[in-house]
Amino acid sequence: MTDRLPRIGVLGIMQALYDHMIPGITERQAGYAQEVADRLGGIAEFVVGPPVKSRADAERVMRGFENDELDGVLVVMLTYGPAMRVARLFNENRLPVCLANIQPEPSVTPAWDMADMTYNQGIHGAQDTANAMVRAGRAFDVVTEDWNTDAFVHRIDRWARAARAITAWRSLRIGVFGYAMNDMGDIRVDENALLRALGPEIGFIAPGDLWRGMAQVPADAVSELMGWEDGRFAVDSALSAEEREDHARMQLAIESILTNRGCLAYSTHFDAIGEDGRFSRLPLAAASSLMAKGYGYGAEGDALAAAMVYAGHQLVGRGHFTEMYAMDFPTDSILMSHMGEGNWEVARSDEPVRLIKRSLGIGKLDDPPTFLFRIQPGPATLASLVSLGGEKFRLVVSEGEVLDSQPLPALEMPYGQFRPATGLRRCMDGWLTAGGTHHMVMNLGHRAEDWRVFCSLAGIEYHPV
Repeated sequence: MTDRLPRIGVLGIMQALYDHMIPGITERQAGYAQEVADRLGGIAEFVVGPPVKSRADAERVMRGFENDELDGVLVVMLTYGPAMRVARLFNENRLPVCLANIQPEPSVTPAWDMADMTYNQGIHGAQDTANAMVRAGRAFDVVTEDWNTDAFVHRIDRWARAARAITAWRSLRIGVFGYAMNDMGDIRVDENALLRALGPEIGFIAPGDLWRGMAQVPADAVSELMGWEDGRFAVDSALSAEEREDHARMQLAIESILTNRGCLAYSTHFDAIGEDGRFSRLPLAAASSLMAKGYGYGAEGDALAAAMVYAGHQLVGRGHFTEMYAMDFPTDSILMSHMGEGNWEVARSDEPVRLIKRSLGIGKLDDPPTFLFRIQPGPATLASLVSLGGEKFRLVVSEGEVLDSQPLPALEMPYGQFRPATGLRRCMDGWLTAGGTHHMVMNLGHRAEDWRVFCSLAGIEYHPV
């Protein structure tokens, strides 16, 4: 779901005034805008609009970007351009915006004449344009760099991925099978406020739909999935054919329901499945494989966590649902795990992912097939979306590393030990003080800056700990 490159429009702004001063300036600066897009060609697909010099020009180009369903708009000042010509446009614009504060030449030299001054005077147009967006209360990102450098490409790459994630998030539908876990407070959110402020929509799906969906799964699809698992994982010989077939039917039925309802993220709660009375086991392995395919997931009816895992897929890739299980003070780390759901795409590369027969009393059902793996050691980042009431949201983020820690033979679910860069004590003090939730998304790599840009575009308070 995240294989495609972001699709970005380039809005080049200039003044008609300069056409009389410097004949050919429009063609020259249009070429500059195309050169910038070509420089960035490996990170996104760019649609370069013609230089805009009036309100009508700008609104026409922006309408084209929106109609083409692009992920974002990169604004490049080709010369100075008065912001009043784009003020209404940016007030109404729905696409994520990055203001590239760049100029054709990286340095001022004694050889410059008035034409060179004009070609390179975008900085005060950027100030005027940024002021218009600030007055409109619109979220946007800014990148000030020499456009010929790798640093520029890296920063625009980060913004373009964030724009893709935000655009996908705004149309996200989350299916909650059954209901959310009773009395669990930090997963609660005003669904209307979430939809208005950020875009994700929550819908509820009756467990009966899953039961009927399982009955409709073709036998050859079940066999195909089981055969694929045999070739991809170390499958426990203790798992019976009945257990595996039941798991496969649940996974295929869940995905079919999500597809039919336009949902790219979901949640199941063990009580909603167990209390229904028709199911034999919980769909834990299904959650792992669907996350690996790019679906967002949150346990126990947690739609916020499901939305965050989906955002993690779109922003970085390989979003992994997890929670903080216990603190390990000697290693300054936190044991990360959950009941059995975890994205096996983040598993250690030197150990096989196992599909095991596993006893689990939660849900009061039969043994659920479960994926067991340890998380790949190395840099990692945790992110938790906090509902502050109304349309205010906060993202609590912690960078650190997954340790190459000891195996825990009795732990029959995905796990790893995360050591925060700020230390266990400081991180947890900050996490709790900020209201960080107990369900979260983990991504491999140091990704705090990616989440900061995501927040700047979404209008979410960014809170690193």
